[in-house]
This record gives sequence, structure tokens and C-alpha cells, in this order.
Amino acid sequence: MAKVEIYTNGSCAYCVAAKTLLKQHGFDYSEIRVDAEPAQLQAMVERTQRRSVPQVLIDGQVIGGYEELAEAIRDGRLAPPAGGAA
Repeated sequence: MAKVEIYTNGSCAYCVAAKTLLKQHGFDYSEIRVDAEPAQLQAMVERTQRRSVPQVLIDGQVIGGYEELAEAIRDGRLAPPAGGAA
């Protein structure tokens, strides 16, 4: 199964939408809160070259934010895990 990481903050509607989308398609993920752990913001910027949240990584590859995640699922580049929703 793919390793999914998502950088978020607690006041971000797109973060909630991205997590919901991942759940709807059967992806388990680990959430990294940049507001709860400020040092994680710098780690996110180093890994993604971006400062906005959410930032989604699949197996260490940067997917991007909510729109990029939705597009990757929609066009089949990011297939749901076996047993996940289609």
C-alpha cells in the first residue's frame, strides 16, 4: 500500500477536503500538523518547495494540494488501494 502523508493546519478548509477525499477513496494517511508542530513547516517547505497547505505526498512524491490530489484521483494517476472506493 502507498504511504500517504499530508501536511495540514487546523484552520484550513482545503486540508479537511483533502483528508475527506483520501478517506472516500480508501487511502490511509499520516497527518503532519504544521500549526501544532511549527518545525514541521520548514520540513514541509524543504520537501515540497511550497508554503501552502495541504501538501500531499505519496511514497515521498509530491502530489501537491487539494486540487492536484483531486485531479490525480480523477484522471487515474493515483488509483485507490485494493479494496478502496473507486
